[in-house]
Amino acid sequence: MGEIGRIIVTNNPLVREEFEDVLFVQGSFRDVLVKVRDMIHQSQELINHPLGASIRMIYSPYRSIIMGDITEEGREFYTQTIESAIENYDKHMRKRNVDFENSEDYARIDRELLLSAIEEDKLHRK
Repeated sequence: MGEIGRIIVTNNPLVREEFEDVLFVQGSFRDVLVKVRDMIHQSQELINHPLGASIRMIYSPYRSIIMGDITEEGREFYTQTIESAIENYDKHMRKRNVDFENSEDYARIDRELLLSAIEEDKLHRK
């Protein structure tokens, strides 16, 4: 893990290019969720919510999620959160496809949401 005890799990090429401490997932939004679930089972915590800021973002091809230092506290909560996120994602994707047509816009939005989550995390850690 990075020097600040955080790592970004992402499939967004913009995030991979710009940030340090990135675990790049070669795959889909769902693949990012599954990787995050695996990390939670290894006792890491979610720093930002695994689903985006709005239902529209679930159709994005990209997702960036911040993971924190190893912790036992809240493990059940994080496990339930990620499992619920995967179920919710699967439910929505049965009705619609990923919006690749607007992938550049989604990559930028995902980056902006990540920046916001990083700033919020910094405020909470002071």
